[in-house]
Amino acid sequence: MEFPILFLFLFISLLFFIDFCRAEEDSDASSSSFYQNFDVSWGHDHVLPLDHGGNMIQLTMDKFSGCGIISKLKYGSGFFTMRLKLPERDSTAVVTTYYLHSHTPLHDEVDFEFLGGSKKTILQTNIYVDGVGGREQRVHLWFDPTSDFHTYSLLWNPYQLVFYVDNIPIRVFKNNTRLGVGYPTQAMMIEGTLWNGEGWASNGKPINWRYGPFKAIYEGFKIEGCPLNGPTNSSDCESSNYWWNGENYKGLDPKQLRSYQYVRRNYVNYDYCRDRRRYPKAPLECQQF
Repeated sequence: MEFPILFLFLFISLLFFIDFCRAEEDSDASSSSFYQNFDVSWGHDHVLPLDHGGNMIQLTMDKFSGCGIISKLKYGSGFFTMRLKLPERDSTAVVTTYYLHSHTPLHDEVDFEFLGGSKKTILQTNIYVDGVGGREQRVHLWFDPTSDFHTYSLLWNPYQLVFYVDNIPIRVFKNNTRLGVGYPTQAMMIEGTLWNGEGWASNGKPINWRYGPFKAIYEGFKIEGCPLNGPTNSSDCESSNYWWNGENYKGLDPKQLRSYQYVRRNYVNYDYCRDRRRYPKAPLECQQF
């Protein structure tokens, strides 16, 4: 990438970071400790804390098992963020994730899925509503996500669902339920996993175990969300008392929109909305912003 483009992305990221920091200062933020907000969900002996405070957690996948982490509570809205450093070297068929999941029979789910490869890692996002997914989009990231930490965030409020990479919006899914489009409304847990995606994530290519075991590091476990005990959403989580439900977060501002459109033009290499072999008629949500 040419230097001016990289500088533009860094500058926009800094501006977005300042905006979010200002909003967070006005919120009642929970602790950033893994131990306070999260548990190990599976593969317990493959999850390793890298410090005494629980601020950095390493997930490992070998020939025997992968592993996962999960929040202690469910949430009905929020701004959820995690910093990840993905497995290095040839990570073909290795899948690292950060996502929300309702754990109900007809579940809601919102995914960051990092599909490892021999040369680059592809970011796939997906959205499930009442058990129906098929809304994949793929992005070629403009940096190497294996060489350093990067920030991946989800804004989920009554108006929109926005995926961010380093505070740059890469995907927007508007709440158009009034038009008959499904939208995630069930309370969801926050999860991260590292697992074997052979047969799904690599077009049949096997994992190169010469480079294993594979390790992903997660940090930044602060949760900005509306906690819920039941399986369904509550009107309380739509309150404007939560900063992420405020007027400024009903849509992208002009600065964010320009950055979003740039990413869509230059880095999206698959969008289900444009896949006419799969969807001869574009899904209804694809006809909206």
